[in-house]
Formats: sequence, structure tokens, C-alpha cells
Amino acid sequence: MFNSEAYISETINSVINQTYTNWELLLIDDCSNDKTIDIVNDFISRYPNIKLFRNDMNLGAAISRNIGIEAAKGQYIAFLDADDLWKPNKLKTQIEFMQAQNSDVCFSSYEQIDELGKPLNKLIKALPELTYKNFLKSNYIGNLTGMYNVNGLGKIKAPNLRKRQDWLLWLLAVKKSGKPAKGIAESLAYYRVRKDSMSANKINLLKHNYWVYKKGLGFSTLKSVYYILVFLFEHFFVKSKQVVSISKI
Repeated sequence: MFNSEAYISETINSVINQTYTNWELLLIDDCSNDKTIDIVNDFISRYPNIKLFRNDMNLGAAISRNIGIEAAKGQYIAFLDADDLWKPNKLKTQIEFMQAQNSDVCFSSYEQIDELGKPLNKLIKALPELTYKNFLKSNYIGNLTGMYNVNGLGKIKAPNLRKRQDWLLWLLAVKKSGKPAKGIAESLAYYRVRKDSMSANKINLLKHNYWVYKKGLGFSTLKSVYYILVFLFEHFFVKSKQVVSISKI
């Protein structure tokens, strides 16, 4: 969380309202200076399975997520940014699916909403399965839908990149699993599209993707540039087919 007073109550309630009830919610505040902490403390006073961790300075998403990963006690780890939402059956559906499929990494389809929470009538379809080789081409796991099995993989932490560290985390998880990640066709979450999001700035997106390959994965400059070209092809000619217009959310 960072200055998330506008959204954090709705986000926390989307966890509280899960049909699967054996969860812990670890909230990591990245040095907010608005009313985020006051709002969170109200929830903590009422729900013992919600815990707060506060950074003394702004450390970024990777380090903040890793604080939560380190403290997590559950068999399954999932992520939810402070402005996104889970549908009530998200955890139950994924855990039952992963157990039935003997899956280490799982993700699902999700829908987009705007800053006010209104539907944008867009569904991002999950692939039925995702190999590490295909995953290198583009980020096919919406971080708010991803889940991994700690018992099978251990704790996979986010490499310390300022941006796109979520993609790297899931790449490492799929690689360590040695099996494809499994996708659920059902939409299980809502992603809030913000005007200041990195995905809205295509030049910055390419720059940060380059560092995923170069720094995060240790590829050579030539190999990193090659994968940026692969990413561009995937983004415009393959991945765009996953976005489906829908009339109702």
C-alpha cells in the first residue's frame, strides 16, 4: 500500500468476503502519508488474521512484497495490490483447482474497472496453461490472480527491480516448478486501470521489460533486445486476442 486511502477499504473487504475463510492478510505499507494507516487499523482491531507491516521509508513493490512473503505462514501465497479487488470465490476456486490439478502455479482471467470502480467491459482471458518458454515472450499472469504453492516451491521472492518485478517472480516460480502454470478461464478478480499506471506509458513499459531480461534474468544485451522484439510481436499480434469485450461484469 502507498497512499491508498481511496481504495484500501474496498480491497480489504474483497478479502474478508472470500468464501474460503482460512486466510491471513498481510498488509505492507510503503510509507504512506495519507489516511491509509487509520483505515487499516480499524480493520485490524476487528480481524485478528489481518496484520500490518510498515516501512520506515518508501522501498518499492519488490521489497514490500518480499516482507509479506517472508512473514506468510500459509501453504499458498497470492498477491493483491491496494487498488484491485478479488471476487468472493477467488481463493476457494484456485485452491481447489490447484489441488485437483497438482499445480504449483495458477492464475485466472480477470476484468478491468476504472478508477471509480466502474466496469470497462474488458475481460483478460487466461491461457489454459503457460510454459516458461512462452512466458518469456510476455507477462501472461495478472499478478492479482496469481497463486503459488509454498509446499511445492518454497517461498519465491520478487527480484529487486523497481518495475515488472511481479513478472519476474512468476517467471521464477514457473521455472522452479518445471511444469506449466495452469490457467482458470473464469474471471476471479477486478484490475483497476489507473491513469498514472506504467502500462499507459508504452515507452517506459519497453524500458522496464528490457531490464527484466537484462538484469532480472541475466540475458546478454543482444538476447535482451531480441526478446524485446519478441515481446512486441506477442503484444500486438498474439496477446491482444486475450482481451475480450463483454457487455456485463
